[in-house]
Amino acid sequence: MTKEIDPKLKLISDYLKIGIDEMFVIPEYQRGYSWTILECDKLWQDIEAFMASGEVNESGKKEPYFFGTIIADCSEQNKISLIDGQQRTTTFILLLKALLIRLQAILNEIKRDDDNEFLIDGLKERRNKILDILYKTDADNRREILNNWDKARGISILENRSINELKEYKRELQIIVEAKDLAEAERNCYKIPRRKNENKYTNFFKNFKFFYEKLEDYSESRVNAFAKAFLFECHIIEIRSWNTDQAITMFNSLNSTGMPLSDADIISAQMYSNAGEDKAPFMFKWEYITKVANALNSRRIVSIDSVLQQYMYIWRAVRKVYMREGNLPDVTTPGLRRFYTSDPESKMILKDPIELCDNFEKIVRIWDRIKDYPLIKLMSKFNENIKTYVISYLFRYEVEDISEDVVFDVGESLLKLFTILELVDAGYSSSRFKTFLFGEATKLVDKNVSIEEIKKDFSEHIAKNWQKYDIQGLLLEYEKNVLVYLNEYLYDKAHGLYFNFSETLNIEHIMPASGHNIETIRVDAGIETRDEFMSLANKLGNKILLEEDINKSISNEWFKTKKQKSINDKSGYKDSKYNIALALTNYPSDTWTKTDIENITVKVAERIANFVFEE
Repeated sequence: MTKEIDPKLKLISDYLKIGIDEMFVIPEYQRGYSWTILECDKLWQDIEAFMASGEVNESGKKEPYFFGTIIADCSEQNKISLIDGQQRTTTFILLLKALLIRLQAILNEIKRDDDNEFLIDGLKERRNKILDILYKTDADNRREILNNWDKARGISILENRSINELKEYKRELQIIVEAKDLAEAERNCYKIPRRKNENKYTNFFKNFKFFYEKLEDYSESRVNAFAKAFLFECHIIEIRSWNTDQAITMFNSLNSTGMPLSDADIISAQMYSNAGEDKAPFMFKWEYITKVANALNSRRIVSIDSVLQQYMYIWRAVRKVYMREGNLPDVTTPGLRRFYTSDPESKMILKDPIELCDNFEKIVRIWDRIKDYPLIKLMSKFNENIKTYVISYLFRYEVEDISEDVVFDVGESLLKLFTILELVDAGYSSSRFKTFLFGEATKLVDKNVSIEEIKKDFSEHIAKNWQKYDIQGLLLEYEKNVLVYLNEYLYDKAHGLYFNFSETLNIEHIMPASGHNIETIRVDAGIETRDEFMSLANKLGNKILLEEDINKSISNEWFKTKKQKSINDKSGYKDSKYNIALALTNYPSDTWTKTDIENITVKVAERIANFVFEE
């Protein structure tokens, strides 16, 4: 009888090692590959944190790291169709390829002597394992590929059938896996027309390069340890089904029901246990903390788990844990559960649940006080890690003493650095960001360190590590939305106007990106092709903040209609509270052309670059 479901806990290396005739398949209905460096950076940090954790189970063995559940439909012979897990699987393969290149480079260069004997053996074992996964080799034919790389070409472990993936992108993964090194992959990968610098590459190549560059910064022994952890200590649960409908039903079920215990659940249970005979004071405080945190989380400001994590960072910064190795910050951190329940230095804080709750309460009260400050709302649009350093600084104050001026003191310095993070092709874990910020955290929490000293540190760090010209170039190519908010803020500040924004707003494309008039608008704007049109439509010079109801009313209209003083039964820019929209009602031209977008984009890029570099 044919089996219908086969769930197994598997090592990452065992999951990815498929048979010679087998193939992972991304089904037609799946979305395209959408993971960015942000998700890859999070994966990288998770592996690093796992390597640093040292957590062991009851039998004294190190706890494995778990990457979640993969659901596969195996109803088609020799095809492992990924119902859930295609983003992770693709990313795992990109990481393995980057690891393989780094491992082989080390083996080519490392000095062979008695001191390195065990290291070399380990490096070879990891390299061989990856060769077996990516090229379906074994002990008998690995050497053929190592001696003649052409033997690696044409071997595939993943077929991308997704109709949502651009046809130019479908071979990206295969091109990277077949490449001998980074240079060959970069040479052969697809380049997106009319984009410059790193923006011209697909997510496939950018993520692969991200992993490659992270591994380049690792020593030989660190690469060996990382490869060992990823291949032999990280797990997934693979659920194979031989019925397509059943596999999809399982996916829907697993993603709609069943919530595992959160870190806060486990830590609060330990606090409750330590609260003594009269647990009412603890329960009263914890109820208040969770109530406020849940309300804040509904607005995507901070969750209860985030509150616990933020206090962990504050506690460690106050004690200068990050500065153990001289003046070079140590950016390794324990997992949240380990910090509160088993870390030798910090687990004692659970012994006094009331005092710990007082600190958690202070954090939620600070966030509740500042949640509607315009600058806080602006910063919340940026990388989530910015909040760690906002709260680290504000924690030095009594809640009642915090004002918008106090937030402004540190807020703009953080905004400048996180604006660069938004632009450059590097993750938060890069030394230019995380290492610097961890070092600065010890000053942010210290009320004896002046804001002038902190602002000077940020300014000098930015000036030392980036050039204004390069940042302006990235701004000219920028096509996302976060910096549209920053542009409104800087425009208002420069003109002495009040800045704020509501939740019910849209990013307005002055030249619409779609609509029934689109082809005529494109021709009138002097734009020759649709590709050029779409690129220009998403530039900073073509996007502003606008109320949702106004945007829906006029989003696809002509520029003259949007800006004119009166519109029958419709609202226009004249009715907006956002100052750039209001200023456009006096724009000297009634047409919005390619030249207008390019000129305004240059002005916006200069405005933001001047802010970052304090000019």
